[in-house]
Formats: sequence, structure tokens, C-alpha cells
Amino acid sequence: MNASLVRPRVADLVFQLYSKPLHPELFDILTVRRFARDDYELRLWITRTGHVMTFENADVLLTEVADDNQAFSAKRRLLHYTMRGEHSGTFECVHGILYHMSFQVETLPEPIFCKIHDELLADSAKRGILHEFPASQRHVLAPLGYVVVDARPGSLHVATFHTFPEENTIIKSQTLIEKQ
Repeated sequence: MNASLVRPRVADLVFQLYSKPLHPELFDILTVRRFARDDYELRLWITRTGHVMTFENADVLLTEVADDNQAFSAKRRLLHYTMRGEHSGTFECVHGILYHMSFQVETLPEPIFCKIHDELLADSAKRGILHEFPASQRHVLAPLGYVVVDARPGSLHVATFHTFPEENTIIKSQTLIEKQ
């Protein structure tokens, strides 16, 4: 397996929110999607270790990062959490834009992890964006990065699922950006 595709341990990951764009060179980007609406643009990258999501409209630019703990500057960092347990946060932006996030790190017994892994694969055939990593030699299951975007007038909901089969761990996050 290519060493650049080896995923770090979940304990080495962080969830951060910035009010600035982050350069693509800082990440191992595997899948890219762009969603453009009348009043905003969403750029989504599935990375080797998680995701980067940038929301931009005429007034607000937010970059959500769920990735390894790189030494990014704390300048214009709005939220920062280590990937352990459950966390939620809210940030009120200008012009009535609200950002809400929550994530959960869940380590499961192997049979339950395998069942959820299979359910994510089945769901990805119907909707969302999936990146399936090469499986390691020691495990049959390949790690997944799966993202579902639901855009509605006045709100944007993004759900992400990142699996780590070597740890039987799933990181689930939800982001809601809404205009009040």
C-alpha cells in the first residue's frame, strides 16, 4: 500500500473551523466536489484523514477541517476540538448566518462496525460522495470517507462519515449552516 495513503490514528485528528481559506497543498486531497447555489458556494475535499469543507457567500467564508493535527496558525481559527468523544459548537457569523456543528467518535465491537460499514457502502450507492481507500493487508474492510450534502432554501446540512477499520472506529459529523 502507498505510504501516503496510510491513515493516522484517530487520536491524532482534530476538528477546526476557520474564517479563511486553507491552501490545497496542505492536504492529501483524494476527492473534490463543488456545489454552487444562487447565494453560496460549497467546496468539499475528502482527504486521506477526513475532510475539508469551505462555505463561501458574499459576506462569509468558513473552512471546516476534520484532519490530522497540522500546525496551522491559530489566526482566524473559530473552533478547535480534538477527535475524542462527542463535541458540538456554534458560531454566529455576520448577516444572520449561523454555523452549527457536532461530531462523535465511536469505537465499536467488530461485528457492529462491519455492519455499519456495509450500510454506509449501500447508502453511498444511492446518494452522497464516497471515497473508498485501499484495504490494508491485515484487514478486509477498506477505510471509507463518505459525505452527504443536503441543500435547502436557507440552510445547508452536511453529514460526514469516516471509518477507521484498524481501530473499529467511525467519526460522524454534522454541520448545519443556516440563514436566519
